[in-house]
Amino acid sequence: MNKKAKYNFDIKKTITSGIVLEGWEVKSIRSGLVQITQGHVIFQNHEAYLIGVIFQPLITVSDLFTSPPDRKRKLLLNKKEINMLEIFCNKKRYTIIPIKLFWLRSWCKIILGIAKGKSKRDKRLDKKNNSWKIEKSKIIRRISLNK
Repeated sequence: MNKKAKYNFDIKKTITSGIVLEGWEVKSIRSGLVQITQGHVIFQNHEAYLIGVIFQPLITVSDLFTSPPDRKRKLLLNKKEINMLEIFCNKKRYTIIPIKLFWLRSWCKIILGIAKGKSKRDKRLDKKNNSWKIEKSKIIRRISLNK
């Protein structure tokens, strides 16, 4: 889970995608040795690739088949989805970031978010609104207990 995504970005839309992995990467996902906080999506030849995601290799993995832990991985998307993401990325200046990596039965899926970066002012306003929501819920609970 990318916990910093909602703090640093304003997420407009989410898309679920498959991801092409090697065997040792599947094992490292099952062990929880994946870091998706620095990841983002790039486009080459009308294909989407995930870069910046680090899969830490396990100690028990063979040394015969080595590949870099931060290599680019192909995303499995429809042509319509790829075209839509490219339009958002190029024309509207959005960034596509990974939000969550999860298992759907025996397949590893990733949730991608179409996001725009937040300024410091926006982050401060979000903190203020969240603290007000918490305070408001406390007040409502106190009033309902007194009745």
